[in-house]
Amino acid sequence: MKYEPVARPAMKRVVSSVVLVLGLGLSAGTTAAAEGMNPDADEILRSMSKFLAGTKTFSVAADVSLEFMTVDAQKLQLNSRATVLLERPSKFHATRQGRFADTELFYDGSQLTVYGKTLKAYVQQDLAGSIDQAVAALETASGLAMPGADLLFADPYAVLTKGVTSSGYHGLATVGGVKAHHLAFRTPSVDWQIWVQDGDQPLPLKYVVTTKRLAGAPQYSVQLSQWNLKPAVPAGRFKFVAPPGVEKLQALPVDETGEPKTAEEAKK
Repeated sequence: MKYEPVARPAMKRVVSSVVLVLGLGLSAGTTAAAEGMNPDADEILRSMSKFLAGTKTFSVAADVSLEFMTVDAQKLQLNSRATVLLERPSKFHATRQGRFADTELFYDGSQLTVYGKTLKAYVQQDLAGSIDQAVAALETASGLAMPGADLLFADPYAVLTKGVTSSGYHGLATVGGVKAHHLAFRTPSVDWQIWVQDGDQPLPLKYVVTTKRLAGAPQYSVQLSQWNLKPAVPAGRFKFVAPPGVEKLQALPVDETGEPKTAEEAKK
């Protein structure tokens, strides 16, 4: 799924965002051709993807930044905090909190729910399937941005390398106090980088995507921390129970940046 950027005068209402160019959670396709791929980068990315795919349950926190170019060419950055609790193959719970977003996502393998806390409203869809299908449905049906969702798929390698024309390995760096391999990849529309933890648990620690289609080359960045590969899962965590006074909607109002609207914006 690829989104095209748009532009309108106000920062909240439009501005051009890298997340709209790349899209998050591309459908799995053929992997990148061997030509132009650095073998070390490819091997580490494969190792990370295999490790993630083989981890049945995990939780992680993420600091997310989205850059925007305003119509007068000023680059601005919005920041948010996200958490994910995932149980393969078909359950997850996620939160996202930021300046405009306060959202909770639930998927229990049969029902997908997006709860907009500031709106005091939710949307719900019956969907029997996998995490891959739920993420695709979220982005297609709701337009909700999910930075880093590529890493949740059953085969992250196939999703991440779709369209890649070249890659590079740039040695060891330190991310959040942890040694990590720095990998960089190129596609016709975006460049992206990922830092993968060194050692026997090759977890992604940082993920940065830069668009090449927009002036100013805005980026989105996801820094991952607090990985827990054996989290305690509370009973009923993946099933949504509507709080009192919350309204069920046919669609959750989402702005062009992929963020749920505030109650005030939704009334306009």
